[in-house]
Amino acid sequence: MEAGEGATPRVAVVVFIVKGNSVLLGKRRSSIGDSTFALPGGHLEFGESFEGCAAREVMEETGVEIEKMKLLTVTNNVFKEAPKPSHYVTVFMRATLVDPNQDPENMEPEKCDGWGWYDWLNLPTPLFWPLEKMVKTGFNPFF
Repeated sequence: MEAGEGATPRVAVVVFIVKGNSVLLGKRRSSIGDSTFALPGGHLEFGESFEGCAAREVMEETGVEIEKMKLLTVTNNVFKEAPKPSHYVTVFMRATLVDPNQDPENMEPEKCDGWGWYDWLNLPTPLFWPLEKMVKTGFNPFF
């Protein structure tokens, strides 16, 4: 059996929460992409809209409410080298905070080392691979 054979692709929804020229990123604690900076997000549940998933995941991970959600793009990501090969179709959304003065909290410390605002032109490294690919192509979540 080849690596990943029989595995089912999953759908992830991740969110560029924008504030000024910054985006919210967290440092992952995961078997895939450990210690890389990534957007908040997670798995799409059965029957859930992209917007519903984005709002739920952001609230679960950061404790903040988002609004003005917009679908930006979709990518196809196959992790062949991961401890457990996986395949994700990733839906990228953009949103803003309902309350721009609300600070994100680390609601899932077992999955994330913390959240921070990072200037889009000065992002931390290393970035989680799907996000890094987008940045290298010149993708801009602000347009």
